[in-house]
Amino acid sequence: MVPAAPTPEPQIVREALAALDGHGRRVPHHDRIAVVDFSVPSAQPRMKVIDIASGKAKDFLVAHGSGSDPGHTGYLHKFSNVPDSNASSQGAFVTADYYVGKHGRSQRLLGLDPTNNNALERAIVVHGAWYANADMIPAHGKLGRSQGCFAVGETELAALFEHLGPGRMIYSAKA
Repeated sequence: MVPAAPTPEPQIVREALAALDGHGRRVPHHDRIAVVDFSVPSAQPRMKVIDIASGKAKDFLVAHGSGSDPGHTGYLHKFSNVPDSNASSQGAFVTADYYVGKHGRSQRLLGLDPTNNNALERAIVVHGAWYANADMIPAHGKLGRSQGCFAVGETELAALFEHLGPGRMIYSAKA
């Protein structure tokens, strides 16, 4: 069983909404956004897909990059936009096309900020992964780590894609 998700700090939601407004037409759909609060440990849901009109949210567990947590503590310690850093990046991303790769169905991301504008080159994507499944938490106390991608549990990927879809923003930061 996954512990209840903390509500994202209003500040991080305000930052995400400001980024959505600031990026305007670069983000085609403004009805839903995903907010990833990397100040929350990986053992708790820290990605929320928020319906802007209703305020309702769907929570997801999400892994961070190994380069962001070299000691594998379960907490993100640093962001990076550097190729081959295996770190998570901060800022606003727009979801792009789906494809099938080594992790199955995945979704490309375009970084919209100087802190993540290498996302496409770095192949930072949304994908499902065994190491992001909820059963990792009772066994290890945390999720495994990605190479900087937003990796969610394999059984949760379809629900995430259904709630988020292409042309919407993912905003990642630490509150």
